[in-house]
Amino acid sequence: MTTSAQDAGIVVPDGTRPGDAALVEEFAAHLRLQRARSVHTVRAYVGDVLDLLAEVPGGPSGADLSRLDLAVLRQWLARQNARGLSRATTARRSAAARTFSAWAVRSGHLAHDPALRLRSPKADRTLPAVLTPEQARTALAGLDARARGAEPAVAPPAPRGERAGAGDRPPAAPPGPDVAGSRDQRERLLDPAPDGEPPVAPSAHDRALAARDQAIVELLYGAALRVSEACALDVTSLDLGERLVRVVGKGDKERVVPFGRPAAQALRAWLDLRSELASEAAGRALFVGARGRRIDPRTVRTLVHRVTGGAGLPDLAPHGLRHSAATHLLEGGSDLRSIQEMLGHASLATTQRYTHVSSERLLAAFRQAHPRA
Repeated sequence: MTTSAQDAGIVVPDGTRPGDAALVEEFAAHLRLQRARSVHTVRAYVGDVLDLLAEVPGGPSGADLSRLDLAVLRQWLARQNARGLSRATTARRSAAARTFSAWAVRSGHLAHDPALRLRSPKADRTLPAVLTPEQARTALAGLDARARGAEPAVAPPAPRGERAGAGDRPPAAPPGPDVAGSRDQRERLLDPAPDGEPPVAPSAHDRALAARDQAIVELLYGAALRVSEACALDVTSLDLGERLVRVVGKGDKERVVPFGRPAAQALRAWLDLRSELASEAAGRALFVGARGRRIDPRTVRTLVHRVTGGAGLPDLAPHGLRHSAATHLLEGGSDLRSIQEMLGHASLATTQRYTHVSSERLLAAFRQAHPRA
């Protein structure tokens, strides 16, 4: 397997024909090294192409690409629909097929491109759930209270498979349901001490976790970051004086994004305590897990679900905070072009999907601008 395929975590399923396996490894290297696609995009496209190659007639060694034509592509997509896949998934698979087919022509595996006339279904334009500005303040205020020690870091248990213990627990402590704090900490905070003594204060480790959680959520919302972008940040990515963060987004495109004073304060508090969690394995990682390594995106997703769901708010994933930030920027008067730059979108049409314009703002704009209002 090529180094690029290994870096992208590509796992070719058992039983894959050897020719198909070699082909997708070469394709994965192209996506990573020449197209600068993200690891997640490479994994998705490779899986789609393997599924497509299984549809192409061939022999024991692999698919016969000379028999890949428009009819095979359409039949493959029709089977996706028959399996009940969403329009968004089908659209992505169609894009993967077109990318693969164009690459196969350029690399000499195909004589002509059969996907030039392949049409993909339009993805559903569903509006994502967002927080109102008041709900966002409520969620962030709860994190601030926990970081200051005003209340224990208690949250309802996460569903099986989303527990933070997968990558965010100190080795000696048993897995617990809380992101910021173990079961031992919760019991210290909630149970009265013997003989009327005051409760034991949270440890430096627990305070560091609480400060980290607040800093992550403040930055996700304050800078409208993707969860992968936040987890990939280094300490050197921050300019706290100017309140700017240098972000590497999709396609390895770099942008500089501003953030506000609350996020800057939370980040300073976290950096003061970062050494309580960070090990040598963390390197320059800005956000660190309880085991001392760079934080895992799954831990951040668990955290955001608990911050929103635990406060009685709409249960959002980290991307919901990004949607919320874009919506609040637009409703606050920012123009779409500026929001596009902040979010790192190549197309303004993509930015429009991330925004919700309130009916009140539309009505106000109409009354202000239309001569017959």
